[in-house]
Amino acid sequence: MKRVKTSWIDGELLRQFELEKTSAYRLCTAAGGWVERYGEDVLVSFQSDDVRERLTTEYFLWAQRTGFVLKRMFARFLPRANAERVAPRLLLGDPTLSLRSVVMERGLEFGLDFGAGYSAGLFIDQRENRSFVRHVAPKKLLNCFAYTGSFSIAAAASGASTLSIDLSRKSLERTQENFALNQMSTAGHRFLTDDVLEVIPRLARKGEKFDLIVLDPPTFSRARRRTFHVESDFERLLCAALGLAERGGRILLSTNCLKLTERTLEVMARFCLKTARRAGDFHRQPLPVEFPPGSAASTVWLTLR
Repeated sequence: MKRVKTSWIDGELLRQFELEKTSAYRLCTAAGGWVERYGEDVLVSFQSDDVRERLTTEYFLWAQRTGFVLKRMFARFLPRANAERVAPRLLLGDPTLSLRSVVMERGLEFGLDFGAGYSAGLFIDQRENRSFVRHVAPKKLLNCFAYTGSFSIAAAASGASTLSIDLSRKSLERTQENFALNQMSTAGHRFLTDDVLEVIPRLARKGEKFDLIVLDPPTFSRARRRTFHVESDFERLLCAALGLAERGGRILLSTNCLKLTERTLEVMARFCLKTARRAGDFHRQPLPVEFPPGSAASTVWLTLR
């Protein structure tokens, strides 16, 4: 696809998304916010009321030009602190409709819930990384901090067995719901509600190995015995995960923390490789076509030699 240079995507790109069976993507990225499509719903994310009003007005002008029709519009404030995050609120549409819906990404289906919290259930900036997982077709995937299991679904679509780990039982229930949406049996797939940093040593003691590992931790989380801060703990997490990675296996390093750039992730990974006496190569998947540089999570792929 041709990369978007304007703030709002055009009708041609809308048609291309339709052809590839994708109904969740960024419509606009602007200073102080953005607008995304999730099926028949639109989500406006904003840092101030002025930005929300401007993006809402621009959306309706854009919709007139492209013929796009929505069912509902939600709005979500973008706070500086994670503790201030709240679920999106309905701006436009029928309030009696279920807050749950289903979207497609390149033929795969994912359930959303706008009432479940700050995030509805699918991080669309990871679309090209999920497609890469489908392309390389791993045999055995370890999905750490799995959330609703989108990477597990991508791997399972190519025949992999998966282990999804998350502290939230509800998130893993939604992961299993996503398997059902795609008419995939959960046989050969494991779902573990636990602390990733406690599970990895147990897997190592059992001698388990994986040819693809996803490390996409939250910026901050609190488990039973510890708190996780991505800035200080990502390196320890990666060093531990290397012990589970097969030769020739791949590890995805990903974070939304603005202080951890892709370059920082690579430097961190090189230190872990040296400590573990292993070697590897790095590459980056392109951003989704509608995302301008710097508007998505920092991600780096490590392939072990």
